Amino acid sequence: MNFKDLYNQKNKNELLQKIENEAFDRITLSFYKYTKLKNLETLRDDLYLKWGKLNILGRVYIAPEGINAQISIPENLLSDFKNELKNTAFLNDINLNNAVLDGLSFLKLVIKVKKEIVAFGLKDNDYDINKTGHHLGYNEFNKSIGEGAIIVDVRNYYEGEVGKFENAIIPDVSRSQELLPEIKKLLSQYKKDKILMYCTGGIRCEKASSYLIKEGFQDVNQLNGGIIKYANDIKKNNAKSKFIGKNFVFDLRIGEKITDDVISNCHQCDNNCDTHHNCKNQSCHILFIQCKKCNQKYKGCCSKQCADFIKLTIEKQKELFKSGKIKFTAQISHDIKPKLKELKSN
Repeated sequence: MNFKDLYNQKNKNELLQKIENEAFDRITLSFYKYTKLKNLETLRDDLYLKWGKLNILGRVYIAPEGINAQISIPENLLSDFKNELKNTAFLNDINLNNAVLDGLSFLKLVIKVKKEIVAFGLKDNDYDINKTGHHLGYNEFNKSIGEGAIIVDVRNYYEGEVGKFENAIIPDVSRSQELLPEIKKLLSQYKKDKILMYCTGGIRCEKASSYLIKEGFQDVNQLNGGIIKYANDIKKNNAKSKFIGKNFVFDLRIGEKITDDVISNCHQCDNNCDTHHNCKNQSCHILFIQCKKCNQKYKGCCSKQCADFIKLTIEKQKELFKSGKIKFTAQISHDIKPKLKELKSN
C-alpha cells in the first residue's frame, strides 16, 4: 500500500478547484456510535481507502469508545455509502443525520485516531455509556419545555451565543474538558427535577447524560439526534421551533440558520449579528462574531492590531512574531471571554 493513498496530498486551492469543477451535488451528513473498537490504526486506513473511493470528504474521529463523523458525500453515491455501512459490522445499524442546510462543508477527508470521540476528559468510572438519558423526539421535547423542565445546553458557550432553546442554561465555558463539571454545578439544585439536554447532533449528550445519572440526577433526558434532527423534524412536520437562531457547526459552513432570529451581536461594534469568522491574521486566527461593516473595516481581522499586521510583508511578520515584541489575542489566553473583551476595546 502506498503511503500517499492514505492521506490528502493536495493544497487548499487545488481542493477548492476540484470541488468547484464537480458536476454533482453533495450532501452533508453526520453520525456517531459508542462501541468498543480495536486495531484503530488498521481500521483508520481501511475506512480511508473505502470512503476515499466514494469521494467522501469530512472529519472522522475513531477511538476505543467508538466513532464520530461529519462527512460530505456525492448525492449520487449515497446508496453506495449506505451499502458500505451495512457491510461494516459496527456501522450496520448507524443513524445518519442530514444537515439542515447543505453547502461547502469540507475540502478533504481526514480520519484521526483519538483517545475519545468527545474530549470531555472523563475517567472510565465517571460514567457508564450503557446508562444514558431518555431519548426524546422533537414533539416530546417541546412538550417537556412547555411543562417547565430544566433545559441545559451541552455545548461550549460560543455555540449557544448564536442559537439556543428558549430559557436554556448556557454553560460559560469554551473548552469541552470544563463543560461537564460546570453543568453539574449549574444543575446542582435540580437533581430531582426533569432535565432536558441538547447538543448539535446528540453525541455529547450521550456521555453527558450518563455522567449526570452517575452523579445522582434522577430524571435525565436528551434530544434525540440533537439540534440537527430536531430542525429537520420541525420543518418536516410544520411545527413551531423552540430553538431560536443558528446551529453552530464545526465545518466550513460554521452555522445553519434554524430560525430568522438573530440573538447575538458583533464583537466589535455590538450591532445585531450572528456570523462567525476566524481572524484573517493566521498568527491569531481567533473565532469571533463580526458584521459585514466591521469585516470590511478590519479586513476580516478581529482588531486593528491584526489588520495592520497582515499588511506587513511575510518576512516582517515573521521577524516581529519571533521577537516576541507583538502578541495577539489568541496568544494571550485560552479563555474566549477575555479575548472578546479585548476585541471590543480595539
